[in-house]
Amino acid sequence: MERRMSAPRSAASAKRSKFDLRGFLHLIRQTKPRYWQLWIGLILGMIATGAQLIVPKFAQTLINGFSHGINQTLLWAVIGLFVASAVISALSGTLLGIFGENVVANLRQTLWQKLVRLKVSYFDDVKTGEMTSRLVNDTTQIKDLLANSFPQMITSLLQLFGALAIMLLMDWKMTAIMFIAVPLLLLLMLPIMNQSSKVGRQRQDALAKFSGETDETLSEIRLVKSSNAEAYETTTGFGQIKALYQIGLKEAIYDSVAGPIMTAGMLALFVGVLVYAAARVAAGTMTMGTLVSFLMYLFQIVGPAGTLAQFFTTLSKANGSTERVRDLLKEPEEALDSGHTQSVTDQTLAMSHVDFAYDDGQNVLQDVNFEAKPNTVVAFAGPSGGGKSTIFGLLERYYQPSTGQVTIGGQNVADLNLSDWRSQIGYVSQDSAIMAGTIRHNLTYGFDRDFSDDELWHALQLASADQFVKAMTDGLDTQVGERGVKVSGGQRQRLAIARAFLRDPKILMLDEATASLDSESEAMVQKALSELMKGRTTLVIAHRLSTIVDADQIYFVENGHVSGHGTHQELMDQLPLYRDYVKIQFKE
Repeated sequence: MERRMSAPRSAASAKRSKFDLRGFLHLIRQTKPRYWQLWIGLILGMIATGAQLIVPKFAQTLINGFSHGINQTLLWAVIGLFVASAVISALSGTLLGIFGENVVANLRQTLWQKLVRLKVSYFDDVKTGEMTSRLVNDTTQIKDLLANSFPQMITSLLQLFGALAIMLLMDWKMTAIMFIAVPLLLLLMLPIMNQSSKVGRQRQDALAKFSGETDETLSEIRLVKSSNAEAYETTTGFGQIKALYQIGLKEAIYDSVAGPIMTAGMLALFVGVLVYAAARVAAGTMTMGTLVSFLMYLFQIVGPAGTLAQFFTTLSKANGSTERVRDLLKEPEEALDSGHTQSVTDQTLAMSHVDFAYDDGQNVLQDVNFEAKPNTVVAFAGPSGGGKSTIFGLLERYYQPSTGQVTIGGQNVADLNLSDWRSQIGYVSQDSAIMAGTIRHNLTYGFDRDFSDDELWHALQLASADQFVKAMTDGLDTQVGERGVKVSGGQRQRLAIARAFLRDPKILMLDEATASLDSESEAMVQKALSELMKGRTTLVIAHRLSTIVDADQIYFVENGHVSGHGTHQELMDQLPLYRDYVKIQFKE
């Protein structure tokens, strides 16, 4: 198919520095999450945190009462609180984990449903690997924020402020030191956190690009081999891996610096508080139990402070992922089920004054007109790159004309139900696509009903494909391999024709279906095509002279416009360009 070279679409739109909470919540609402799991998980997490906050106070009472002996009841209460806190925390984590997995599964379903309904023009611009990265990596990043970082942030805030409040009631002087020291420590961490966030975004974008490049290379591995391009692809891949490595180094450095600075800061704070508290105990203004309890609360502050610092890094990464996912969901998709249905049987198919340009604005088709009457054969001939396959793309409604319209029985096809329209068209291309799986799977691909084996064998017989399928070990259940590598070009074409027989289309489009075949395969495929063309309106991009000669009407297409049309003899007599084309193309 004639295709334009387009600038690759950016992996994401312009990035905002602040987290778009409204956009994030809107995206999550689209997944219809089970909010009860989130709320119960959060409540259980807060209960577990509350239990942890009570423990130091019990410990204070227990230690201060040592002079009168160990309070067994209080000791067991402390142990019970530890155990209960651990169990409730585990239940909370389980519920939140289930909630997160449900959200990411629903989000991936939403994205996958979107991807398969996007317009063909989107796939012209974006590499498959980048879309896969959106589907896998970005959704995972969003899940990590929603199911892990966000609940941890809530419980950390509760633990942090709860511990600070209790400490304030216990000893306001020591707590005042904390209120000054902790914000200073977080302020010290802020530049590192910002840089870590930027690197996190870079890593996500680089991963998407790397995924796209590797997917493209591996899907065309035979071209790589036949072109002796292993060294080139190795060098290219190494360059991308090195870029990822350098980003990873930055991320590792920032992460490794952040941890020790936070630890050193908290350790300095701990030592300072311990020295001050020891002096207070020595002076008799603080009990030993209060000191131990205060230190326990101090330990409870260390973890949440680190968690909050990590949360903002995760938040920034998830922000980039959210933007990219939302950008994808905003892409226009095909309206498969809108419009009314209309049978194309005994209806004239026509193109009227059609212009078409891809995104680059340069016209590929200019004022194209043609008419295909029912049960006739219309051939399109002309030099390569003239726009013939683009005409077929417009008929399949992969693209919409810039001006003009495609009609069936005088009705604009743009107003018809797209799924119903395509169900009445059979399209056999030069390189018929084939899916990984069995022959049975490929024959019935896209149908909404089951076929008996007899129906499948009959279709294969009509397509002159039954003999080679019977010769295969597993018959209809033979695996064809990825991209159909286990069947030849001629066999692939005949399977596509058999699928067309099952489809029983009213309009048949043949895009140079025998162009790349050897003479034996071409003869068998041509025989099958001749059978398939009976009783149908057939549009064919001409490759064989016999196809041109036998066509009811021929449209000569060059440089995006129709230079002339008529029967073969009429064009030979009236259009010198056509006559020269036939002499050169078919060496007459």
